[in-house]
Parts: sequence; structure tokens; C-alpha cells
Amino acid sequence: MKEEMTRSKIPIKPLYTQEDVKGMDVETQLGLPGTFPFTRGIRPAAAWSWIQRELSGEGDPSRSNEQLKYLIASGQQGIDIIGDSPTMAYLDPDHPLAENTVGTQGVSLCCLQDYRDLYADLPLDTITASNSLPPPLAVAGLYLVAGERNIPAEKLRGSVLQWPFYAEDCGYAVHMPLRLRMRLAADCVEFCTKKMPKFHAFLEDTYFFSESGLTAVEEMALGFIEIRHLTRELVNRGVDIDSFAPRIAILVNCSMDFFEEIAKIRATRRIFARMMKEEFGAKDPRSMAVVITSHTSGLSLTAQQPFNNIVRGSIQALALVMAGARAIEISAFDEAYRTPSEASHLVGLRTQQVIASETGINKVADPLGGSYYVESLTDEMERRIQGLIADIEAKGDPVALSEKGWFKQFFEDVMARYAKQVQDKEVMKVGLNCFQIPDEEDTLLKEVAESKFEPCRRHIKKIKAYKHARDMEQVLNVLHELHDMARADQGNLMHPIIKALDAGATMGEMGGVMRMAYDWPYDPFFMVEPII
Repeated sequence: MKEEMTRSKIPIKPLYTQEDVKGMDVETQLGLPGTFPFTRGIRPAAAWSWIQRELSGEGDPSRSNEQLKYLIASGQQGIDIIGDSPTMAYLDPDHPLAENTVGTQGVSLCCLQDYRDLYADLPLDTITASNSLPPPLAVAGLYLVAGERNIPAEKLRGSVLQWPFYAEDCGYAVHMPLRLRMRLAADCVEFCTKKMPKFHAFLEDTYFFSESGLTAVEEMALGFIEIRHLTRELVNRGVDIDSFAPRIAILVNCSMDFFEEIAKIRATRRIFARMMKEEFGAKDPRSMAVVITSHTSGLSLTAQQPFNNIVRGSIQALALVMAGARAIEISAFDEAYRTPSEASHLVGLRTQQVIASETGINKVADPLGGSYYVESLTDEMERRIQGLIADIEAKGDPVALSEKGWFKQFFEDVMARYAKQVQDKEVMKVGLNCFQIPDEEDTLLKEVAESKFEPCRRHIKKIKAYKHARDMEQVLNVLHELHDMARADQGNLMHPIIKALDAGATMGEMGGVMRMAYDWPYDPFFMVEPII
């Protein structure tokens, strides 16, 4: 008889009993919701909800602004914005490689006016503004726009992703040396700790690299390696652990392995709490209570029978609610084809609203707490995550491993492994490798899913005109300041970045001069001449 296993290869028994949790120190391992080690959640037991939102961004900033207003009017409680491919790579929309991708996989943002247009008429003092964008520019844009509207920076809530370690290896490549990426991440967190204390500037993004096919154990092990390294960097700078740790959050993935994903989140809270208390000496309980947010898995979706993706998103969201996630986004059912359509955005949002309003699940904290299976699985997840962290760190300093290409090879091996698992039907995907139907019959929702959004070339013309109309003497002065501070390898780069953005410099120009300061090419593709 075939042995059943979770996606992380943890053996599953057909029945769990009291014997499977025998010897567990329930008081130490579990506690109550809102108490150390926060296995059962970071808030005391009570009826609760979570921030319901959908990841959005398409075309130019004005078009994305319309999307955000539509979602807020439909009941969304916060916003989360993703940039297009050029934006994520620190390339301006007029870069020669950007022409066919501007605005097609997210919103195009490169200058202060773009951020003004993106946030126009949005209540930034009352909603959470989260960003899947290059962190320094996302923070600078939000900070400046809020200032122009007389909204105190101390009131700003939301988050920005940090991905310095693995950015170049499996997506979101910014073509910068690791030393610069780490510095920008630490500078961003340090700046927000002082200027935007309610903002989560340290949102560890395990989602993006786990979409290469990582298991839950691999996802969290790599996430904790990055969290620990960046935390050590901040502490070594003299930043007090209790000044920034309360605003650390983790954006996790959520696959179709229902119980394993719940156990992963419960184990993650426990590992984080102990790490902050025992390794970093945190005293404030909030420093040990990590906020878990999630975006459901795009990798789990299929282009075949896209209506099945609605079911997948619903199941994953249900797992996240039962695990106590504090903010949730559901991957759009048409994600295999395009950025989310208005219809798929609404389906994802309504799915969350149905769970919150009709199921009663959020009336109880940690409803699966005490389950023989879930507690046994949580313990095993914790053990395996800690074990993999130790195995990787035993290979050497993570920075050295990254520079040697160890993580790059790791991700490549994982992608090959996942492709084989799907091909061999070890990973079952309805509509793709089982329960298939002929293409001519696969029509439900296809018309919605396959509708494409053309590249927003008018934004390229707009940015070219913007650059031509600037005070170039002022722009060159602020870019020289940014270059010189980056070159000196001291001082917080957020200050000259904010100054440069305010003076009219673009993201591509700032990225370019920072690369030059670290002896890298201004343009990683050698297609644009340096501006300084």
C-alpha cells in the first residue's frame, strides 16, 4: 500500500490519536492565543477578521488608481500594488527592453508624478497601503505623496516586501550586487522605524521564491535565513530589536495541501517567537508576535478549466483563515493568462467576504488547535524547518552561499523537481494531468480569462516628455549626491532617494547611479548611457 505524504514529504497516518501528541508540553508549545509562543495566533481569543484585499496593478498609474477605487468601493479593506516587469527591475518605461511589457504584468511606476496619480483621492490615512514594488521607491513615493497631502508619516500603515537575498535567483531581478541589495533593505527598515512607525517595512516575502516549486518546509527555512540575516544587520547597526521587530511580517504562500499549510503558519509563529526572544533578546511581546499575511498560490492554478481556480482559491483562503492569517489575497482565476480582470478581482474579494460573513469560522481563534493531527503536524513542521535552516547555514555564510550561486542552483533544482512531479502525476492538478476535457469543450470563463491587456505605450511617451521637461541641473545634482553617498558606503540611502525622487529623478536613473557606485554597469543590459 502506498504511503501517504504531505507535499513536504511528511508521512501521514490514516488516523491520529492521543498517542501522537503524547509527551507534548501543551503549555509551552501551545499556550493561549495572544501569548508566547503565539502558536495559536497573535491576538487574544475573540471574534476577529483580517484585511481582505486583492493584488492589483495594470497599465499606467491612473488606470491602476481606477482599479483600486473599484475594489475599495466593493468592500476591500486595504490596497496592494504590484509593479510591471520593468518597474520590478528598476528600469524606466522608456528603456528599450520595456516597450512590449509596460503595464502588462502590473502598474508602471518610475517617478513622483506616477505615485501622485496612483494614490489620487485614496484615503491613505485610513487604509493600509501595501506594495509589491522595489522597497526604497515604494516607501519614498508613499512618504512624499502623503506629505504633499498633509498626512503625517506616523499615520501611514501598510507594508513593503523585502527580498534582498533571492531576488536575482528566481524572479524580481534588480541587477544589483547583494551588498547593495542588503544595504537598501536595511536602510528602508531603519528609515521606516524612525519616520513611519506603523508601517511594516520588513515584510519578508517567502511567496515569490516558493512559487518556483518549494515545499512548505523549504519555503520557511529560506525565509528564516533571510529574516535572521537582515535582523542581525539591523542590530549590528545599533537599531534596538524592540524598535523594529514588532513591524516584521511574513508574506507566505498557500498551496493546496490544506492541513500542512495550517501547520506551517502555526509553526512559523512559534519559530519566530523563540528566535526573537532567545536569539535576539527581544523584551516586547509584540516583537515576538509575527504578523502572517498570504497570497494564495499562483503556481497551483491552471490555464486549463480556469473555473477550477476559483475552487482552489477558496480552499486556500479557508486554510489561511483557520490558521489565523492577518491579511489575505486570492490569486485571480485568470492569472494563468493575464493580470486580474475586473471579474476575477471581484470573485477573489467576494470569496473572502463569503468566508468572513457566512461561515462563522472567524468566531473562534485557532479552531483546529488541539487536533491530534494538526498538533503533530505543527511539531513536525517546526522540527523540519529548523533542521533545514541548520543544514543550509552549516554550508557557510548565507551571503557567501548566494555569491557562489548556491541558492540559484537550489531554485533551479526545485523547478525541475516540480515539473517532474506534475509530469509523473505525483502532484495532481485537475484539468492539467487528470480529469481533462477536450480543448473545444474547455470554454467556461475562457473568454474572460484570455482577454489581454496591450502594453501601455502611451505611458512611454508620457515619461519621455516628463524627462525632457525637468530641471536637469537639479536632477543631476541629486543623482550625484545619491551616487556619492552610495559610493561612500555610509549613511542611510533612503534620504537621498527621497530627495532625488522629489527633485524629478526617475527610478531607472537612481538604480543606475547606485549600480555605478558599486562598480556595476549603469544599465545592466548596456542599452542606455549613464546620466552622470
